[in-house]
Amino acid sequence: MLENENSESHEAKEYVGLADFVAEGDEQLSFSVGDKLKVHDMSSDVWWWAELQGHFGYVPSSFLHQTAEGEEDAWQDDEYFGNYGTLRLHLEMLSDKPRTETYRQVILSNSAALRGKVVMDLGCGTGVISLFCARLAQPATVYAVEASSMAKHTEELVRQNGCEGVVTVFQDRAENLTLPGKVDVLVSEWMGNCLLFEYMVESVLLARDRWLKEGGMMWPSSACLTVVPCQAFSDYRQKMEFWEKPYGLDFSYLQSLAQKEFLSKPTFSHHLLPEDCLSTPADVITLDMVTIQVSDLERLNGGFSFNVEKSGIFHGFTVWFSAHFQSLEEDGPSLELNTGPFSEITHWKQTLFMLDAPVTVEEGDIIVGSICLQRNPVWRRHLSITFSWNINSTEDKKILAGIPILPKNVLFKFPP
Repeated sequence: MLENENSESHEAKEYVGLADFVAEGDEQLSFSVGDKLKVHDMSSDVWWWAELQGHFGYVPSSFLHQTAEGEEDAWQDDEYFGNYGTLRLHLEMLSDKPRTETYRQVILSNSAALRGKVVMDLGCGTGVISLFCARLAQPATVYAVEASSMAKHTEELVRQNGCEGVVTVFQDRAENLTLPGKVDVLVSEWMGNCLLFEYMVESVLLARDRWLKEGGMMWPSSACLTVVPCQAFSDYRQKMEFWEKPYGLDFSYLQSLAQKEFLSKPTFSHHLLPEDCLSTPADVITLDMVTIQVSDLERLNGGFSFNVEKSGIFHGFTVWFSAHFQSLEEDGPSLELNTGPFSEITHWKQTLFMLDAPVTVEEGDIIVGSICLQRNPVWRRHLSITFSWNINSTEDKKILAGIPILPKNVLFKFPP
């Protein structure tokens, strides 16, 4: 880190850190998520010359986001709720049978215990979970809460299905919600890509703290983020090897550009084949929906140690989540919604994070490291994900330096 270095003469631009960056040498500049840096030189696409509190150094451009006047508090909720005011996303979710059927089974298996209970369905969308409650159990009432304009259609669906005596629709955000009283059960389908994307979980926790009775039930009761090192031959061929000899021409010059453009972003809706798993998957982050606090969501860390179970090519990590539903009855069965490759496919599928370059691994190698999920300090419904890792090779017993996944601090866009 250099001090009092002369900067470029043109006016500096202010950027905010999207994730922590630790300098590797005196010429680089360390900063933390949320720090505001002045960028003086952007002549390189990858490394910029920046200033933080009088210190100067190079910083990775992909770790920064340019701020605008009032932008920190101006996440476009109108855009977010506008997307859920149309049928496109609801068609995708309702067509996802494993997802929807899991919630139906949760209600059905707890139908006796739900009798006479007060239920809140937060982010109810078209009201399918609320209607399951009214049809399959005998709750005292169901509060169906939906902030988007879909709420007016949900009211009609409730009437059309003869459930208006049980289900009451509230069009409001959780933060502004006023209910007649507290609830026994809070159910919500809040999960997004990599579990946290869109951060609807924050609204769920705020509603829990305000409206759930002491000892009340949360559905899901817990959720886990799962990671596995994997092969991804098809993706690598399509995005990198393609440039070697298309149509008999040498396009290899473009491979470095393809690496920055394609490998620096996660692949959504990835379908991981079980045989491409190099190790047994591991749950690296678990959310207990009863105890987790809103402040905990800002940064979540998880460690991993994978024993490579077969020799192959390590192309990256694949991520998915599972949600767990505790029974209202002490000896009742718990249910699980798993979006991984060993379960029936869901609309979330999995998310693939590719390495800058593939690595050959041998059976018995150990891939150790950590994953960090950070809430974006500017766009509050987005997140950044960072992997850090290295390989303990059984062949030479040395720790090999892990190739950093990009800057794999990837800003998730909505819709992906």
